[in-house]
Amino acid sequence: MICPYCGHNNSRVVDTRDSGRTIRRRRECGQCKRRFTTYEQVIHSVLVVKSDGRREPFNREKVLRGIRLACVKRPIPVDTIEALVDQVEDFVFSQGKAEISSKVIGNMVLERLREIDPVAYIRFASVYLELPDLEALRREIDRLLGSEDTE
Repeated sequence: MICPYCGHNNSRVVDTRDSGRTIRRRRECGQCKRRFTTYEQVIHSVLVVKSDGRREPFNREKVLRGIRLACVKRPIPVDTIEALVDQVEDFVFSQGKAEISSKVIGNMVLERLREIDPVAYIRFASVYLELPDLEALRREIDRLLGSEDTE
């Protein structure tokens, strides 16, 4: 590991902590003796099967970007959004499969957004469900309102 302070490439690990998806390591440079922190993340290779049959690697940032867009100007804490993305990512990797359908991921996001914020749910649904016109959007809103009335 290259020291961010002096550029020397000899450091030793002083402390290691496992924090779920990442490993935090405190390191000390062998040259300047300054300490710095590195984070290691295990990379899994799960392919997402798109509706047109294409396959692409699961991308946490892409899921996060879609959810953030749906939640723009809504009173939803960043921690809630991050927790939702964590749940999706944990689910994808816990399946133990090499591939997962984009429909499974999208439906999971929709389900969680319905619980968190109905406006964010409708925003996400309008793109994800490819609602073609206002009538389709109205039916989805009516369905959402109907499910809230029964709760």
